[in-house]
Amino acid sequence: MAKKIFVTATNTGIGKTYTTLRLMERTAAAGLRVGAFKPIETGVSDNGPEDGMRLHESMKRLNPSTSDLTLEQIVPVRLELPAAPYVAKGEGGVDWPNIFRSLERIEPLCDILFIEGAGGVMVPIDEKYFMADLPKLFGAHTVLVSGSRLGSINDTLLSSEALSRRGVRFELAINLFEDMDSFEVVTLPYYEKAGIEHYLLPRDLEPLAESLSKRP
Repeated sequence: MAKKIFVTATNTGIGKTYTTLRLMERTAAAGLRVGAFKPIETGVSDNGPEDGMRLHESMKRLNPSTSDLTLEQIVPVRLELPAAPYVAKGEGGVDWPNIFRSLERIEPLCDILFIEGAGGVMVPIDEKYFMADLPKLFGAHTVLVSGSRLGSINDTLLSSEALSRRGVRFELAINLFEDMDSFEVVTLPYYEKAGIEHYLLPRDLEPLAESLSKRP
């Protein structure tokens, strides 16, 4: 059975897809068969699910045994409105049976399967579930991607609290792509003084990938 890693974030546009793609590359380079799965993508145009297509192409390149998997299996639920799934689904429901069928199809082809969420940790999916509930549903360890801009400490702590309340263990990965000139002065000191373990991306992609690969 594949190790499953759920990649979520403190908000939308923080770098989930970037982080997932880079982790796939690192773990594939270590000799593992990698897989990718994005159960729900919103804001999907006629051109298809943008994030899902990038994950699908990377997976087929890195793990040829997945070449027969379709984009529909990688992104089983696609919603047109660029909003939380709870809103984007309209009056319909989320097709959970299809999500789990796709997951069962992908998992045997992988040693490690990266599952990318949509939006942030507390994005509502339907009347019952939030993104923070998916790690337990999928039996996955979690990577929480946070930003580096001013104000990201608040986002990180709120998201961490939401995961911890659900008993979800996670690695914190800070994606350095905003306010990088001031990050080490206004943001990083808190994490260091508070003793919060973290990885800085892209610098720490290698040790993060290695840690995830060793997870039971």
